[in-house]
Amino acid sequence: MDDLCNSSIKFFSDQQIRQADILLPHEVQARIQVAVLNFLKVLSSPDPAISNLPLINRKSSNSKVSEGILTDVSWTFLSHSFCTRSLMRANAAKAFIRVWKVMEMCFEILIQEKRVTQRELFYKLLCNSPDYFSSQLQVNRTIQDVVALLRCSRYSLGIMASGRGLVAGRILLQEPNQEAVDCSACGSSGYAISGDLKLLESLIMKTDARYIIVVEKHAIFQRLAEDHVFNQIPSILLTAKGYPDIATRFLLHRMSRAFPELPILALVDWNPAGLAILSTFKYGSIGMGLEAYRYACNVKWLGLRGDDLQLIPAPSLAPLKPRDLQIATSLFSSAILQDNYRQELELMMQTGQRAEIEALYFHGYDYLGKYIAKKIVQANYI
Repeated sequence: MDDLCNSSIKFFSDQQIRQADILLPHEVQARIQVAVLNFLKVLSSPDPAISNLPLINRKSSNSKVSEGILTDVSWTFLSHSFCTRSLMRANAAKAFIRVWKVMEMCFEILIQEKRVTQRELFYKLLCNSPDYFSSQLQVNRTIQDVVALLRCSRYSLGIMASGRGLVAGRILLQEPNQEAVDCSACGSSGYAISGDLKLLESLIMKTDARYIIVVEKHAIFQRLAEDHVFNQIPSILLTAKGYPDIATRFLLHRMSRAFPELPILALVDWNPAGLAILSTFKYGSIGMGLEAYRYACNVKWLGLRGDDLQLIPAPSLAPLKPRDLQIATSLFSSAILQDNYRQELELMMQTGQRAEIEALYFHGYDYLGKYIAKKIVQANYI
């Protein structure tokens, strides 16, 4: 254990480490023990002090974009800037204690060989430490603090995603020791994506599809699945029902590795939120901290885009909302946005308008499949 403590000096100060490792339970337990021993070591030294917790800065100003050399995938990652959690600063004292509380809980979870969702962890902490945890947001941020401190993924900490995504279309998914599920026969409900990343990693996947279509909205996904668009256009349909959760991104990334020849095309609303959703699938999310880049995929923007506005009646266009303007400001400030995406965002700001996918129903409820097919045939995606 002494050797482990000595080696931890480099472990906690190595500014070249900018990613979260996927570790086995005993490896995470060892890192937690190192953190505790380092803390006690400083506290019991001849010049005792409460040591700060060095964490990678998770602000967008600390983000960089990596351009793939041998791949089309680009992704966002965090650079070398650090921030701290300190017991000695009044405004950070509770956040400092919350880190240790979450590490303690994760250690117990790993010892018991259990996995919990972030929601389950929140209620456990709310009951055990009500003076320090009063909201889910506090728990979520503290989990990211622990990820940044220990340099390991949330899943490695015993925290699993809350799956809400769905899959439909021309793909067979088989869980270990189970019969294969034909996602083309799941109806408009689709196949529910599990939050257990280990299970998703073990899925056996087979497909004869030629495209993967990522759909922003659940209702649009249901319409496409109900109309069996995946038979007209040999495809796999996937939705996260809005902003992508980790499990949906994980499965899409697995598909992109298993079927690298399949283009991944996104169908989102023409507004800043739609572009933000697309960007999260494509580049990752700084909000994920050291896990930001891990599930980035080479997603192309199928629609809606500015050149589709001619298909939409003027009364169906709506003014941008204050929330749209906030998201647009965030996107503009990021170096991650490629030029043609930035031009689309500028057009949204110039017109002050937004368009939803459902506006295409003006041409009939079966028009959406025709719209997608025409775009794909013309390779009209960016």
